Amino acid sequence: MPLAAQPAPRIELPTEFERRWQRLRLLTGKIQERLERALQEHGLSVSEYAALAALAYSDDGGHLRQQVLAEAIPLNQSSLSRLVTRLEREGLTERYHCMNDRRGVYTQITDNGRRKVEQARESYLAVLHAALAEEEQDDEFLVAYLTGSTD
Repeated sequence: MPLAAQPAPRIELPTEFERRWQRLRLLTGKIQERLERALQEHGLSVSEYAALAALAYSDDGGHLRQQVLAEAIPLNQSSLSRLVTRLEREGLTERYHCMNDRRGVYTQITDNGRRKVEQARESYLAVLHAALAEEEQDDEFLVAYLTGSTD
């Protein structure tokens, strides 16, 4: 005899602050999934796009110290190193050592990297706009988090 479908458990976090944070985390996860699918068409992950965009739109001529790049994405150093290696292999970035401090490693976006981020940007923005428009039903939530106001 088949088991009856069980209703999904209801989770009620203790405070509105925690509930809002949870909604933001869920929204972020949903948007992240949609962005991953859209960017796959361009051969990029969300992290790769974020790295290329940070480099392309930095005010430092398209290069950043890897520590600054890691903070901008954000990723830990070892994950960033793997990501930059992939981007380098694809000819989208290149690394070089700082002339003044040989321990400092910089990542530079290439012309191919700039083209790739510009091609992917339209898809990225379309997904982001569509996902946020769907969430506008909960204006108070969005306004609070997108404008930085808190309880």
